[in-house]
Amino acid sequence: MAEQKKIMRALAGETLDTPPIWMMRQAGRYLPEYKATRAQAGDFLSLCYNPDLATEVTLQPLRRFDFDAAILFADILLLPQALGADLWFVTGEGPRLSTVTSAADFAKLKGPSDVHEHLAPIYQTVRNLAGELPKTTTLIGFAGAPWTVATYMIAGQGTPDQGPAHKLRVEQPEVFDALIDLLTNATIEYLSAQIDAGAEVVKLFDSWAGSLSGDAFQKFALAPTTKIIRALKARHPNTPIIAFPREAGDNYIGFAKATGADCVALDNSVSADWAAANVQVDGCVQGNLASRHMVTGGQDLVDETRAIVKAFSKGPHIFNLGHGITPDADPDNVQLMIDTVRETASA
Repeated sequence: MAEQKKIMRALAGETLDTPPIWMMRQAGRYLPEYKATRAQAGDFLSLCYNPDLATEVTLQPLRRFDFDAAILFADILLLPQALGADLWFVTGEGPRLSTVTSAADFAKLKGPSDVHEHLAPIYQTVRNLAGELPKTTTLIGFAGAPWTVATYMIAGQGTPDQGPAHKLRVEQPEVFDALIDLLTNATIEYLSAQIDAGAEVVKLFDSWAGSLSGDAFQKFALAPTTKIIRALKARHPNTPIIAFPREAGDNYIGFAKATGADCVALDNSVSADWAAANVQVDGCVQGNLASRHMVTGGQDLVDETRAIVKAFSKGPHIFNLGHGITPDADPDNVQLMIDTVRETASA
């Protein structure tokens, strides 16, 4: 039963003796088997849109490690592509998109409910996984939050400071607001379809939330997340939602209550002790080991993992990294992290 899965129990607010564990980007470039499957697919986007191969790479880390969840293998930029943006990946550099910097650019995009045909292979991957995962493993779907996705659509690529998006929101607020509204409504449709296909939990990644502050954070990070969560809860009242406003700092405080999120994921720019006192008081938290430890390993990994487990031990907690695992990570360090979490909790 779903309610017996450890992650579902933590998301329901239960304090467990041993926190459940999964890892952002756990299906990915640090695994040699992933590299082989990607080569078989031909390129990254072909892998995302091939349900059989996307299912395979989602399952690969579960064959190596005893994770409590699988996260759908996809990318946050598939949604803007489904809305009509051109998307391609440059080897060694990352994603590129056609830009939205004017009302004319915006007018070329499709409506929120027009994304499903393009995203049908993603929904098939979710259905595949729902049928193949172990009964104790939770299936997590995801999307990018509107602000973060908008930053890529406006700049045409990732940027260090999200400058082009900030410029557009100040200089052409009507275009920027329209884009945020479109992405908010399209994200509701996308995540709802993932839940219909079998996702048990969904996560909203606002990777660049930290570049917003004051009223801008409230308007472009908190408000769209709130709207998405309310709409999803109306359609799927029993589906937990994890929100990740990365590098939100003090804005993590009260975020769960304000948005209705069942869990707030934390990056490693905040300490576990601070987050336990200020964020976990409102419910489940997820995090927040620095991903560099998956590269460097050793006693530092062990010590920091133990400190996080102990800091969050008095409330609902899902153990994870503070950001995605990097391609240069050592799989042996992943196993060391898992072993340390479980040994610490049982000590």
